[in-house]
Amino acid sequence: MTDTVRKTRDDASNDVRAAVGQLMKRARAAQDIYDKYDQQQVDEVVTAVGWAIMNPQNNRELAEMAVRDTGLGNVTDKMQKNHRKTKGLLRDLRGAKTVGVVAEYPDLGIIEIARPVGVVGAIVPSTNPVATPFNKTINALKGRNAVILAPSPKGQHVCSRLVELIHHELDRIAAPRDLVQKLPEPVDKATTTELMRQVDLVVVTGSQNNVRGAYMSGTPTVGVGAGNVVSIIDDTAELNAAAAKIASSKTFDNATSCSSENSVVILDSVYDAALRTLESNGGVFLSADEKHRLQDAMWINGKINREVIAKDAITICELAGLDTAKRKSPTFLMVQEKDIGPDAPFSDEKMSPVLTVYRARDFDEAFAITHRILEVQGLGHSVGIHTSDDAHVMRLGLEMPVCRVIVNQAHCFATGGNFDNGLPFSLSMGCGTWGKNSISDNMNYRHYLNTTRIARNIPANEPSLQELFGEFWSKHGIQAETGE
Repeated sequence: MTDTVRKTRDDASNDVRAAVGQLMKRARAAQDIYDKYDQQQVDEVVTAVGWAIMNPQNNRELAEMAVRDTGLGNVTDKMQKNHRKTKGLLRDLRGAKTVGVVAEYPDLGIIEIARPVGVVGAIVPSTNPVATPFNKTINALKGRNAVILAPSPKGQHVCSRLVELIHHELDRIAAPRDLVQKLPEPVDKATTTELMRQVDLVVVTGSQNNVRGAYMSGTPTVGVGAGNVVSIIDDTAELNAAAAKIASSKTFDNATSCSSENSVVILDSVYDAALRTLESNGGVFLSADEKHRLQDAMWINGKINREVIAKDAITICELAGLDTAKRKSPTFLMVQEKDIGPDAPFSDEKMSPVLTVYRARDFDEAFAITHRILEVQGLGHSVGIHTSDDAHVMRLGLEMPVCRVIVNQAHCFATGGNFDNGLPFSLSMGCGTWGKNSISDNMNYRHYLNTTRIARNIPANEPSLQELFGEFWSKHGIQAETGE
Protein backbone atom coordinates (compact mmCIF):
# COMPACT_ATOMS: atom_id res chain seq x y z
CA MET A 1 0.00 0.00 0.00
CA THR A 2 1.43 3.36 -1.02
CA ASP A 3 1.64 6.28 1.40
CA THR A 4 -0.90 8.17 -0.73
CA VAL A 5 -3.43 5.35 -0.60
CA ARG A 6 -2.87 4.91 3.13
CA LYS A 7 -3.33 8.64 3.75
CA THR A 8 -6.53 8.71 1.68
CA ARG A 9 -7.92 5.77 3.63
CA ASP A 10 -6.96 7.29 6.97
CA ASP A 11 -8.48 10.65 6.01
CA ALA A 12 -11.74 8.94 5.06
CA SER A 13 -11.77 7.04 8.33
CA ASN A 14 -11.16 10.23 10.28
CA ASP A 15 -13.98 11.97 8.41
CA VAL A 16 -16.40 9.17 9.27
CA ARG A 17 -15.30 9.18 12.91
CA ALA A 18 -15.76 12.94 13.13
CA ALA A 19 -19.20 12.88 11.45
CA VAL A 20 -20.50 10.22 13.82
CA GLY A 21 -18.84 12.03 16.70
CA GLN A 22 -20.90 15.14 15.95
CA LEU A 23 -24.10 13.12 16.04
CA MET A 24 -23.01 11.60 19.32
CA LYS A 25 -22.22 14.99 20.82
CA ARG A 26 -25.71 16.23 20.00
CA ALA A 27 -27.30 13.00 21.20
CA ARG A 28 -25.47 13.15 24.54
CA ALA A 29 -26.48 16.77 25.09
CA ALA A 30 -30.13 15.89 24.43
CA GLN A 31 -29.98 12.79 26.58
CA ASP A 32 -28.46 14.76 29.48
CA ILE A 33 -31.58 16.94 29.43
CA TYR A 34 -33.90 13.97 29.00
CA ASP A 35 -32.26 12.12 31.89
CA LYS A 36 -33.86 14.67 34.24
CA TYR A 37 -37.42 14.06 32.98
CA ASP A 38 -39.86 12.45 35.38
CA GLN A 39 -42.09 9.51 34.42
CA GLN A 40 -44.99 11.71 33.35
CA GLN A 41 -42.76 13.75 31.05
CA VAL A 42 -41.19 10.62 29.57
CA ASP A 43 -44.60 9.14 28.89
CA GLU A 44 -45.65 12.34 27.13
CA VAL A 45 -42.61 12.04 24.86
CA VAL A 46 -43.52 8.42 24.07
CA THR A 47 -47.12 9.38 23.32
CA ALA A 48 -46.11 12.33 21.16
CA VAL A 49 -43.65 10.30 19.13
CA GLY A 50 -46.20 7.51 18.83
CA TRP A 51 -48.57 9.93 17.12
CA ALA A 52 -45.95 10.61 14.45
CA ILE A 53 -46.79 7.24 12.89
CA MET A 54 -50.29 6.61 14.23
CA ASN A 55 -51.48 9.75 12.44
CA PRO A 56 -53.15 8.07 9.41
CA GLN A 57 -51.84 10.65 6.96
CA ASN A 58 -48.26 10.09 8.10
CA ASN A 59 -48.71 6.33 8.11
CA ARG A 60 -49.84 6.27 4.49
CA GLU A 61 -47.03 8.58 3.38
CA LEU A 62 -44.40 6.43 5.09
CA ALA A 63 -45.84 3.16 3.79
CA GLU A 64 -45.93 4.46 0.23
CA MET A 65 -42.35 5.72 0.50
CA ALA A 66 -41.19 2.40 1.96
CA VAL A 67 -42.63 0.33 -0.89
CA ARG A 68 -41.48 2.79 -3.57
CA ASP A 69 -37.91 2.98 -2.27
CA THR A 70 -37.31 -0.66 -1.30
CA GLY A 71 -39.58 -2.45 -3.76
CA LEU A 72 -40.58 -4.78 -0.91
CA GLY A 73 -44.06 -5.56 0.38
CA ASN A 74 -47.24 -3.62 -0.30
CA VAL A 75 -48.67 -0.36 0.99
CA THR A 76 -51.89 -1.63 2.56
CA ASP A 77 -50.16 -4.25 4.68
CA LYS A 78 -47.35 -1.92 5.68
CA MET A 79 -49.93 0.59 6.88
CA GLN A 80 -51.61 -2.11 8.92
CA LYS A 81 -48.26 -3.26 10.31
CA ASN A 82 -47.19 0.26 11.26
CA HIS A 83 -50.53 0.92 12.97
CA ARG A 84 -50.92 -2.41 14.77
CA LYS A 85 -47.33 -2.74 15.96
CA THR A 86 -47.21 0.83 17.26
CA LYS A 87 -50.61 0.65 18.93
CA GLY A 88 -49.64 -2.61 20.60
CA LEU A 89 -46.30 -1.23 21.76
CA LEU A 90 -47.96 1.85 23.23
CA ARG A 91 -50.33 -0.47 25.07
CA ASP A 92 -47.40 -2.46 26.47
CA LEU A 93 -45.62 0.70 27.61
CA ARG A 94 -48.64 2.31 29.20
CA GLY A 95 -48.09 2.34 32.96
CA ALA A 96 -44.65 0.71 32.76
CA LYS A 97 -42.19 2.30 35.19
CA THR A 98 -38.86 3.32 33.70
CA VAL A 99 -37.89 6.32 35.86
CA GLY A 100 -36.60 6.13 39.43
CA VAL A 101 -37.75 3.31 41.71
CA VAL A 102 -39.49 0.67 39.64
CA ALA A 103 -39.67 -2.21 42.15
CA GLU A 104 -39.22 -2.88 45.87
CA TYR A 105 -38.71 -6.22 47.61
CA PRO A 106 -38.85 -5.56 51.38
CA ASP A 107 -38.22 -9.20 52.34
CA LEU A 108 -34.97 -9.09 50.38
CA GLY A 109 -34.01 -5.54 51.28
CA ILE A 110 -33.78 -4.72 47.57
CA ILE A 111 -34.91 -1.58 45.73
CA GLU A 112 -34.59 -1.49 41.94
CA ILE A 113 -34.02 1.79 40.11
CA ALA A 114 -34.29 2.14 36.32
CA ARG A 115 -31.50 4.06 34.62
CA PRO A 116 -30.96 4.88 30.93
CA VAL A 117 -28.26 3.16 28.91
CA GLY A 118 -27.36 6.46 27.19
CA VAL A 119 -27.21 6.65 23.39
CA VAL A 120 -28.63 3.73 21.44
CA GLY A 121 -27.52 2.83 17.93
CA ALA A 122 -30.40 1.12 16.11
CA ILE A 123 -29.54 -0.93 13.01
CA VAL A 124 -32.66 -1.60 10.93
CA PRO A 125 -33.45 -3.64 7.79
CA SER A 126 -34.96 -2.74 4.43
CA THR A 127 -37.79 -5.25 4.88
CA ASN A 128 -39.42 -3.12 7.60
CA PRO A 129 -37.90 0.35 7.12
CA VAL A 130 -40.61 2.13 9.15
CA ALA A 131 -42.09 -0.23 11.73
CA THR A 132 -38.76 -1.58 13.00
CA PRO A 133 -36.91 1.74 13.53
CA PHE A 134 -40.04 3.22 15.06
CA ASN A 135 -40.39 0.33 17.49
CA LYS A 136 -36.76 0.70 18.55
CA THR A 137 -37.10 4.47 18.88
CA ILE A 138 -40.12 4.33 21.18
CA ASN A 139 -38.54 1.63 23.35
CA ALA A 140 -35.35 3.67 23.63
CA LEU A 141 -37.24 6.84 24.52
CA LYS A 142 -39.26 5.02 27.17
CA GLY A 143 -35.95 4.42 28.96
CA ARG A 144 -34.82 8.09 28.73
CA ASN A 145 -32.27 7.30 26.04
CA ALA A 146 -31.31 9.08 22.86
CA VAL A 147 -31.28 7.02 19.66
CA ILE A 148 -29.42 7.23 16.35
CA LEU A 149 -30.90 5.19 13.50
CA ALA A 150 -28.79 3.39 10.91
CA PRO A 151 -31.16 2.43 8.08
CA SER A 152 -30.36 0.20 5.14
CA PRO A 153 -29.34 2.06 1.96
CA LYS A 154 -32.74 1.38 0.38
CA GLY A 155 -34.54 2.56 3.51
CA GLN A 156 -32.62 5.76 4.16
CA HIS A 157 -35.03 8.20 2.48
CA VAL A 158 -38.10 6.95 4.29
CA CYS A 159 -36.11 6.89 7.53
CA SER A 160 -35.22 10.56 6.99
CA ARG A 161 -38.89 11.38 6.59
CA LEU A 162 -39.74 9.36 9.68
CA VAL A 163 -37.25 11.37 11.73
CA GLU A 164 -38.70 14.62 10.37
CA LEU A 165 -42.16 13.60 11.52
CA ILE A 166 -40.81 12.60 14.94
CA HIS A 167 -39.05 15.95 15.26
CA HIS A 168 -42.33 17.71 14.54
CA GLU A 169 -43.94 15.94 17.49
CA LEU A 170 -40.94 16.56 19.76
CA ASP A 171 -41.19 20.25 18.90
CA ARG A 172 -44.85 20.20 19.86
CA ILE A 173 -43.95 19.29 23.46
CA ALA A 174 -40.64 21.21 23.56
CA ALA A 175 -38.52 18.07 23.94
CA PRO A 176 -34.97 17.98 22.49
CA ARG A 177 -35.00 17.12 18.78
CA ASP A 178 -31.64 15.40 19.01
CA LEU A 179 -33.13 12.61 21.09
CA VAL A 180 -33.84 11.00 17.71
CA GLN A 181 -31.35 11.24 14.84
CA LYS A 182 -30.23 9.17 11.89
CA LEU A 183 -27.02 8.71 9.99
CA PRO A 184 -26.65 11.24 7.16
CA GLU A 185 -27.20 10.14 3.59
CA PRO A 186 -25.72 8.27 1.89
CA VAL A 187 -25.68 5.63 4.62
CA ASP A 188 -22.86 3.15 4.13
CA LYS A 189 -21.17 0.29 5.94
CA ALA A 190 -18.28 2.42 7.24
CA THR A 191 -20.56 4.97 8.91
CA THR A 192 -22.79 2.29 10.40
CA THR A 193 -19.76 0.44 11.76
CA GLU A 194 -18.41 3.63 13.32
CA LEU A 195 -21.80 4.35 14.89
CA MET A 196 -21.77 0.92 16.51
CA ARG A 197 -18.36 1.68 18.01
CA GLN A 198 -19.36 5.01 19.53
CA VAL A 199 -22.81 4.39 21.01
CA ASP A 200 -23.51 2.87 24.43
CA LEU A 201 -25.81 0.10 23.18
CA VAL A 202 -26.46 -1.43 19.78
CA VAL A 203 -29.83 -2.97 18.96
CA VAL A 204 -29.70 -4.74 15.63
CA THR A 205 -32.31 -6.36 13.40
CA GLY A 206 -31.73 -7.60 9.88
CA SER A 207 -29.29 -9.88 8.12
CA GLN A 208 -27.03 -12.13 10.13
CA ASN A 209 -24.08 -10.21 8.66
CA ASN A 210 -25.45 -7.10 10.38
CA VAL A 211 -25.94 -8.97 13.63
CA ARG A 212 -22.45 -10.47 13.58
CA GLY A 213 -20.95 -7.07 12.73
CA ALA A 214 -22.70 -5.53 15.72
CA TYR A 215 -21.45 -8.26 18.05
CA MET A 216 -17.91 -7.58 16.81
CA SER A 217 -18.16 -3.81 17.37
CA GLY A 218 -16.97 -4.01 20.97
CA THR A 219 -20.18 -2.28 22.14
CA PRO A 220 -22.84 -4.11 24.19
CA THR A 221 -25.30 -5.47 21.65
CA VAL A 222 -28.78 -6.93 21.64
CA GLY A 223 -29.20 -8.85 18.40
CA VAL A 224 -31.75 -11.25 17.01
CA GLY A 225 -31.58 -14.45 15.01
CA ALA A 226 -32.71 -15.66 11.62
CA GLY A 227 -36.17 -16.99 10.98
CA ASN A 228 -37.28 -20.03 9.02
CA VAL A 229 -40.64 -20.72 10.57
CA VAL A 230 -42.21 -24.16 10.39
CA SER A 231 -45.84 -24.80 11.29
CA ILE A 232 -47.24 -28.24 12.00
CA ILE A 233 -50.82 -29.25 11.18
CA ASP A 234 -51.63 -32.34 13.22
CA ASP A 235 -54.57 -34.74 13.02
CA THR A 236 -56.59 -32.85 15.64
CA ALA A 237 -56.37 -29.43 13.94
CA GLU A 238 -59.41 -27.46 12.85
CA LEU A 239 -58.33 -27.43 9.21
CA ASN A 240 -60.36 -24.52 7.87
CA ALA A 241 -59.15 -22.21 10.64
CA ALA A 242 -55.56 -23.44 10.29
CA ALA A 243 -55.49 -22.87 6.54
CA ALA A 244 -56.99 -19.39 6.80
CA LYS A 245 -54.43 -18.35 9.43
CA ILE A 246 -51.47 -19.80 7.54
CA ALA A 247 -52.60 -18.13 4.32
CA SER A 248 -53.04 -14.72 5.95
CA SER A 249 -49.63 -14.98 7.60
CA LYS A 250 -47.87 -16.29 4.50
CA THR A 251 -49.15 -13.48 2.29
CA PHE A 252 -49.06 -10.49 4.66
CA ASP A 253 -46.80 -7.76 3.24
CA ASN A 254 -45.59 -10.34 0.70
CA ALA A 255 -43.88 -12.34 3.49
CA THR A 256 -41.37 -9.67 4.48
CA SER A 257 -41.62 -10.84 8.08
CA CYS A 258 -39.09 -13.32 9.46
CA SER A 259 -42.10 -14.78 11.29
CA SER A 260 -43.96 -15.76 8.13
CA GLU A 261 -44.27 -19.52 7.65
CA ASN A 262 -41.67 -20.95 5.29
CA SER A 263 -42.72 -24.58 5.64
CA VAL A 264 -45.75 -26.51 6.80
CA VAL A 265 -45.55 -30.11 8.02
CA ILE A 266 -48.86 -31.94 7.67
CA LEU A 267 -49.68 -35.29 9.24
CA ASP A 268 -50.56 -37.99 6.72
CA SER A 269 -54.10 -38.59 8.00
CA VAL A 270 -55.16 -35.02 7.22
CA TYR A 271 -52.70 -34.23 4.40
CA ASP A 272 -55.10 -34.22 1.45
CA ALA A 273 -57.82 -32.35 3.31
CA ALA A 274 -55.35 -29.76 4.60
CA LEU A 275 -54.03 -29.15 1.07
CA ARG A 276 -57.56 -28.59 -0.18
CA THR A 277 -58.23 -26.01 2.53
CA LEU A 278 -54.95 -24.24 1.79
CA GLU A 279 -55.87 -24.15 -1.91
CA SER A 280 -59.32 -22.77 -1.06
CA ASN A 281 -57.53 -19.95 0.77
CA GLY A 282 -55.58 -18.83 -2.29
CA GLY A 283 -52.71 -21.31 -2.42
CA VAL A 284 -51.62 -23.03 -5.64
CA PHE A 285 -49.88 -26.39 -5.47
CA LEU A 286 -47.19 -26.61 -8.15
CA SER A 287 -46.33 -29.67 -10.20
CA ALA A 288 -42.85 -31.19 -10.05
CA ASP A 289 -41.90 -29.43 -13.31
CA GLU A 290 -43.25 -26.10 -12.09
CA LYS A 291 -41.39 -26.53 -8.82
CA HIS A 292 -38.14 -27.04 -10.75
CA ARG A 293 -38.72 -23.89 -12.80
CA LEU A 294 -39.56 -21.92 -9.69
CA GLN A 295 -36.38 -23.13 -7.99
CA ASP A 296 -34.28 -22.02 -10.96
CA ALA A 297 -35.84 -18.56 -10.74
CA MET A 298 -35.60 -18.21 -6.96
CA TRP A 299 -31.97 -19.22 -6.46
CA ILE A 300 -29.01 -18.10 -8.54
CA ASN A 301 -25.64 -19.70 -7.82
CA GLY A 302 -27.00 -20.97 -4.53
CA LYS A 303 -28.23 -17.56 -3.31
CA ILE A 304 -31.77 -16.27 -3.10
CA ASN A 305 -32.67 -14.06 -6.05
CA ARG A 306 -33.43 -10.62 -4.64
CA GLU A 307 -35.99 -10.12 -7.40
CA VAL A 308 -38.34 -12.59 -5.66
CA ILE A 309 -37.96 -11.29 -2.10
CA ALA A 310 -41.21 -9.77 -0.81
CA LYS A 311 -42.85 -9.86 -4.23
CA ASP A 312 -46.41 -11.09 -4.74
CA ALA A 313 -47.16 -14.56 -6.06
CA ILE A 314 -48.19 -13.42 -9.54
CA THR A 315 -44.93 -11.50 -10.01
CA ILE A 316 -42.96 -14.57 -8.92
CA CYS A 317 -44.92 -16.76 -11.33
CA GLU A 318 -44.12 -14.39 -14.18
CA LEU A 319 -40.45 -14.39 -13.24
CA ALA A 320 -40.41 -18.20 -13.24
CA GLY A 321 -42.39 -18.45 -16.47
CA LEU A 322 -45.38 -20.11 -14.81
CA ASP A 323 -48.81 -19.69 -16.38
CA THR A 324 -50.94 -17.62 -14.02
CA ALA A 325 -53.97 -17.35 -16.29
CA LYS A 326 -55.22 -20.80 -15.33
CA ARG A 327 -54.42 -20.27 -11.68
CA LYS A 328 -56.99 -17.61 -10.81
CA SER A 329 -54.56 -15.09 -9.32
CA PRO A 330 -52.77 -17.17 -6.66
CA THR A 331 -51.88 -15.41 -3.41
CA PHE A 332 -49.22 -17.94 -2.44
CA LEU A 333 -47.46 -20.89 -4.05
CA MET A 334 -46.94 -24.35 -2.54
CA VAL A 335 -44.27 -26.90 -3.40
CA GLN A 336 -44.00 -30.41 -2.06
CA GLU A 337 -40.63 -31.36 -0.61
CA LYS A 338 -39.09 -34.44 0.98
CA ASP A 339 -35.48 -33.37 1.33
CA ILE A 340 -33.93 -30.99 3.85
CA GLY A 341 -30.54 -29.27 3.70
CA PRO A 342 -28.22 -27.38 1.35
CA ASP A 343 -29.36 -29.39 -1.68
CA ALA A 344 -33.02 -28.60 -0.93
CA PRO A 345 -33.26 -24.79 -1.00
CA PHE A 346 -37.01 -24.86 -0.43
CA SER A 347 -36.23 -26.02 3.13
CA ASP A 348 -34.60 -22.65 3.83
CA GLU A 349 -36.04 -19.19 4.48
CA LYS A 350 -37.56 -17.66 1.34
CA MET A 351 -38.92 -14.20 2.33
CA SER A 352 -41.63 -14.61 -0.30
CA PRO A 353 -45.16 -16.06 -0.54
CA VAL A 354 -43.83 -19.55 -1.27
CA LEU A 355 -44.74 -22.31 1.18
CA THR A 356 -42.88 -25.62 1.32
CA VAL A 357 -45.09 -28.61 2.19
CA TYR A 358 -43.85 -31.75 3.97
CA ARG A 359 -45.85 -34.90 4.68
CA ALA A 360 -45.30 -36.76 7.97
CA ARG A 361 -46.50 -40.23 9.00
CA ASP A 362 -47.26 -39.10 12.56
CA PHE A 363 -46.35 -36.44 15.08
CA ASP A 364 -42.98 -38.03 15.87
CA GLU A 365 -41.92 -37.68 12.24
CA ALA A 366 -43.40 -34.15 12.06
CA PHE A 367 -41.29 -33.23 15.08
CA ALA A 368 -38.17 -34.70 13.46
CA ILE A 369 -38.78 -32.92 10.13
CA THR A 370 -39.32 -29.61 11.90
CA HIS A 371 -36.12 -29.99 13.91
CA ARG A 372 -34.09 -30.74 10.78
CA ILE A 373 -35.52 -27.73 8.95
CA LEU A 374 -34.56 -25.46 11.85
CA GLU A 375 -31.04 -26.84 11.71
CA VAL A 376 -30.82 -25.54 8.12
CA GLN A 377 -31.74 -22.10 9.49
CA GLY A 378 -34.01 -20.77 12.17
CA LEU A 379 -32.79 -22.39 15.38
CA GLY A 380 -34.13 -20.52 18.38
CA HIS A 381 -36.73 -18.46 16.53
CA SER A 382 -40.15 -20.11 16.69
CA VAL A 383 -42.49 -22.82 15.46
CA GLY A 384 -46.22 -22.91 14.97
CA ILE A 385 -48.70 -25.71 15.54
CA HIS A 386 -52.36 -26.12 14.71
CA THR A 387 -53.79 -28.70 17.09
CA SER A 388 -56.24 -29.62 19.81
CA ASP A 389 -53.67 -31.88 21.50
CA ASP A 390 -51.91 -30.08 24.34
CA ALA A 391 -49.37 -32.90 24.64
CA HIS A 392 -48.06 -31.97 21.19
CA VAL A 393 -47.81 -28.32 22.24
CA MET A 394 -45.92 -29.18 25.42
CA ARG A 395 -43.52 -31.50 23.60
CA LEU A 396 -42.55 -28.66 21.28
CA GLY A 397 -42.08 -26.36 24.25
CA LEU A 398 -40.00 -28.89 26.21
CA GLU A 399 -37.89 -30.30 23.39
CA MET A 400 -37.81 -28.11 20.26
CA PRO A 401 -34.88 -25.60 20.25
CA VAL A 402 -37.04 -22.49 19.82
CA CYS A 403 -37.98 -19.55 22.02
CA ARG A 404 -41.63 -19.35 20.96
CA VAL A 405 -44.29 -21.97 20.23
CA ILE A 406 -47.26 -20.32 18.53
CA VAL A 407 -50.47 -22.30 19.00
CA ASN A 408 -53.44 -22.04 16.63
CA GLN A 409 -52.54 -18.54 15.45
CA ALA A 410 -51.44 -16.75 12.30
CA HIS A 411 -47.74 -16.92 12.98
CA CYS A 412 -46.42 -13.63 11.60
CA PHE A 413 -49.03 -11.68 13.57
CA ALA A 414 -48.67 -13.68 16.78
CA THR A 415 -44.96 -14.18 17.30
CA GLY A 416 -44.22 -10.46 17.56
CA GLY A 417 -47.07 -9.90 19.99
CA ASN A 418 -50.77 -9.59 19.32
CA PHE A 419 -53.79 -8.21 21.11
CA ASP A 420 -54.98 -11.75 21.82
CA ASN A 421 -51.73 -13.18 23.20
CA GLY A 422 -49.34 -12.14 25.94
CA LEU A 423 -46.09 -11.72 24.00
CA PRO A 424 -44.62 -8.19 23.93
CA PHE A 425 -45.23 -6.28 20.71
CA SER A 426 -41.93 -6.27 18.84
CA LEU A 427 -40.39 -6.65 15.40
CA SER A 428 -37.19 -8.18 16.80
CA MET A 429 -37.23 -11.76 18.00
CA GLY A 430 -34.48 -12.96 20.33
CA CYS A 431 -33.45 -16.55 19.57
CA GLY A 432 -31.42 -17.44 22.66
CA THR A 433 -28.16 -19.33 22.49
CA TRP A 434 -29.68 -21.60 19.83
CA GLY A 435 -29.66 -18.60 17.49
CA LYS A 436 -26.41 -17.11 18.87
CA ASN A 437 -28.32 -14.36 20.71
CA SER A 438 -28.04 -13.00 24.24
CA ILE A 439 -31.82 -12.79 24.68
CA SER A 440 -34.59 -15.34 24.21
CA ASP A 441 -37.59 -13.02 24.37
CA ASN A 442 -39.09 -10.38 22.12
CA MET A 443 -36.90 -7.28 22.26
CA ASN A 444 -38.71 -4.76 24.46
CA TYR A 445 -38.17 -1.66 26.59
CA ARG A 446 -36.43 -3.58 29.39
CA HIS A 447 -33.51 -4.22 27.06
CA TYR A 448 -32.95 -0.45 26.84
CA LEU A 449 -32.46 0.02 30.58
CA ASN A 450 -29.73 -0.26 33.17
CA THR A 451 -30.89 -1.30 36.64
CA THR A 452 -29.34 -0.08 39.89
CA ARG A 453 -30.13 -2.16 42.98
CA ILE A 454 -30.00 -0.83 46.52
CA ALA A 455 -29.34 -3.62 49.01
CA ARG A 456 -30.02 -3.27 52.77
CA ASN A 457 -29.45 -5.67 55.62
CA ILE A 458 -32.14 -8.26 56.29
CA PRO A 459 -32.32 -10.98 58.97
CA ALA A 460 -29.69 -13.57 58.10
CA ASN A 461 -30.93 -16.47 56.03
CA GLU A 462 -28.13 -19.04 56.28
CA PRO A 463 -29.12 -22.71 56.09
CA SER A 464 -27.29 -25.43 57.99
CA LEU A 465 -25.35 -28.12 56.15
CA GLN A 466 -27.88 -30.62 57.48
CA GLU A 467 -30.66 -28.69 55.72
CA LEU A 468 -28.68 -28.62 52.49
CA PHE A 469 -27.26 -32.13 52.42
CA GLY A 470 -29.26 -34.20 54.94
CA GLU A 471 -31.43 -35.99 52.39
CA PHE A 472 -28.44 -36.59 50.12
CA TRP A 473 -26.33 -37.99 53.00
CA SER A 474 -29.14 -40.30 54.06
CA LYS A 475 -29.77 -41.57 50.54
CA HIS A 476 -26.10 -42.39 49.91
CA GLY A 477 -25.08 -43.51 53.44
CA ILE A 478 -22.68 -40.65 53.97
CA GLN A 479 -21.45 -39.97 57.51
CA ALA A 480 -20.44 -36.34 57.55
CA GLU A 481 -18.76 -34.15 60.13
CA THR A 482 -20.40 -30.77 59.71
CA GLY A 483 -18.26 -28.77 62.11
CA GLU A 484 -21.33 -26.71 62.92
